[in-house]
Amino acid sequence: MGEVLSQNEIDNLLQALSSGELDVEEMKDGGEKKVKDYDFARPSKFSKEHLRTLEIIFEHYGRLLSTNLPVYLRKNIQVDVINSEAVTYSEFSNSLSNPVLLGIVNFSPLQGSIILELASNLGYAMVDRMLGGTGIPLDKPRDFTEIELLIIERIMTVCVNLLREPWENVLDVHPRLERIETNSQFAQIISPTEMIAIVTINMKVGDVEGLMNICLPYLTLEDVMDKLNTKYWYSTMQENDEEEYHAAIEDLISKAQIPVKAILGRSTISVNDFINLQRGDVIKLDTKVDQELDVYVGNIKKFTALPGASGDGYAVRVTSIIREE
Repeated sequence: MGEVLSQNEIDNLLQALSSGELDVEEMKDGGEKKVKDYDFARPSKFSKEHLRTLEIIFEHYGRLLSTNLPVYLRKNIQVDVINSEAVTYSEFSNSLSNPVLLGIVNFSPLQGSIILELASNLGYAMVDRMLGGTGIPLDKPRDFTEIELLIIERIMTVCVNLLREPWENVLDVHPRLERIETNSQFAQIISPTEMIAIVTINMKVGDVEGLMNICLPYLTLEDVMDKLNTKYWYSTMQENDEEEYHAAIEDLISKAQIPVKAILGRSTISVNDFINLQRGDVIKLDTKVDQELDVYVGNIKKFTALPGASGDGYAVRVTSIIREE
């Protein structure tokens, strides 16, 4: 919304117009259309819809990180998606400092790889937590040792494995951590002029806060770009939810225990006879010996059966099923 002028400013403006200090013709718009230059070096391969869908995917990923990493780090983890943008790979690589933590991830079955960039202060804090410390990063950054990289690789592998669930509505991916690089010059997975999408995640491990950047090349996502829209995302998610819901209900119902009883017959006796019943007395029922019995499931008559024995116990053999119709 434009700025609202006060009454004094309106009066001053009218006075300037009437005195000739301001020319109305100069204030009029020339009517020419403003044309935005198209940069052929940076074609718009990622639309706002694509970037928004990527944010939704990694919001789900952030929730998984915040619930799974505390098992390893024994610290509260807070994860928030900050933004997403499309840039060239050279802009991304030039913005990296050394040392840096770059996880090169094979994004099979898609072609190529993606990159997980973890802030170095988070790497130092994670190593400190894994070795029993309080999770305080170093005051002065230095190169990571081989042992520290092995510890970080374990955490990074957990983060990579968690990528599978958020992407299942788009594609059944099988991400695998190939290696960790600490120098950006050794992580040239694509041409510097190629377009990539970067999703920035803010991660807080205890009191230490840093960024995780996920670099997604267009060449890797090209085969699934048509699925990176919110309409497809929500429709697929709804179908999966309904299928999982029905499967869960069927599974619960199949394990439910219900009473089954076979009625041998019925009889009517007086209270006096009932009180004086002794072992060995015979009660006359209203059914014959060769007559089928009624079998009830709950309170519903569902089967007919003949009495018999199974081992040392009594049993019935179902002869017919009584359908609802």
